[in-house]
Amino acid sequence: MATFKIKRGLDIKLVGAAELVIKEAFTERYAVKPTDFRGLTPKLLVEEGTKVRAGTPLFFDKYNEKIIITSPVSGEVTAIVRGEKRRIEEIRIASEQQIEYVEFEKNDPKTLSREQIVERMLESGVWAMLRQRPYGCIANPDDAPKAIFVSAFDTAPLAPDYDLIAHGQGVAFQTGLDALATLTKGKVHLNLQSGNAGVSHVFLNAKNVEINYFKGGHPAGNVGTQINKLDPVNKGEVVWYLRVQEVITIGKLFLEGRFDATRIIAFVGSEVRRPHYFRTRIGASVRKPAEIAGIFDDNVRYISGNVLTGTNIGADGYLGFYDNQITVIPEGNHYELFGWMMPRLGKFSAWHSYLSWLMPWKKYKLDTNLNGGQRAFVFNGKYEQVFPFDIYPVQLIKAAITEDIDMMENLGIYELEEEDVALCEFICPSKIEWQAELRKGLDLIKKEMS
Repeated sequence: MATFKIKRGLDIKLVGAAELVIKEAFTERYAVKPTDFRGLTPKLLVEEGTKVRAGTPLFFDKYNEKIIITSPVSGEVTAIVRGEKRRIEEIRIASEQQIEYVEFEKNDPKTLSREQIVERMLESGVWAMLRQRPYGCIANPDDAPKAIFVSAFDTAPLAPDYDLIAHGQGVAFQTGLDALATLTKGKVHLNLQSGNAGVSHVFLNAKNVEINYFKGGHPAGNVGTQINKLDPVNKGEVVWYLRVQEVITIGKLFLEGRFDATRIIAFVGSEVRRPHYFRTRIGASVRKPAEIAGIFDDNVRYISGNVLTGTNIGADGYLGFYDNQITVIPEGNHYELFGWMMPRLGKFSAWHSYLSWLMPWKKYKLDTNLNGGQRAFVFNGKYEQVFPFDIYPVQLIKAAITEDIDMMENLGIYELEEEDVALCEFICPSKIEWQAELRKGLDLIKKEMS
């Protein structure tokens, strides 16, 4: 057991945190989005009108047929939505209220071999819960990870409380951990928040893992930060990672013999009248929780995920496969004359540009306005203040922009994903899209390596 203090970072305190109450939000509309799975090229196994059950295969990866994505609900496939170049964007399903499941064998994972556990997870579709570093794609079942990481807390703006989510799920969580422990010869790291008096007994009593504590502001809860402190990823190495609800889903597969896609999500943001937690399923339409919680205005942005790394899905969108929150904030399609000259007591600034920095306790109602356009990308010493890795962030992103593979490798790109540079993008006065540039660099290296 070890404790790590993250000294560099930035907490963005927003209005609209969820009340610690869980409500039901059954919806008839669901969608599975192949775009949620990085590097996966989908090959369809269903068509419009196909009847499915929870656990029925919907598509597989063209380049790795073992990777199968299955339906989170039972019902009928109503639409295959395609984008440019006939790229599959969504598989929409009209759900039945009473969910029917594809039945798998029930077993204690401690009695199964690694091969049996991998096979069960692949055929049920829960293997997609496991992601790997480098690249942030679905873990390759043929790899042997040197460690597996489970982050049991989140420090992103308005992030959900995993202690609440895990309440009453101790058996499923432990069963999931037992399955994970069989998949690696290394350690399974369960990472908790130091100083949190309310840490769930589900986590404190976990066995077959190494428990570590992290203290500090965002991004202390990012699994990338935790990997960096515990077991950094070098060239040629692989680690796997996942979050609490994904561990519970894996555990339920072995306990109940079902792909249980239940998700407790936080529906949050300054534009939500009654922010709450909702019990729903992977891929759920945001319409139902929006109706229950209430939205103040129509000129808003619905984000699957948090404000730093989430995806704009619109009012008719669907929950992302890996997301545990929906955030609703004002659109930034307005302009303010000479706004930079005002004291701006209600405006957040990481640069101490406004007097609001004198009120560190204040919570803010922020919109999506960029407050400026792209300009020269220069060194300023600020990025390092919010970036807790021993990496030169500006040099790395410039290497990604110029597609300098050797420089990207030397500067440590294998350790990073988009969420790790999200704060750098947030404070960037040059308005550089750090996350997009990092992804281009990772995709380029992956392509060259294969």
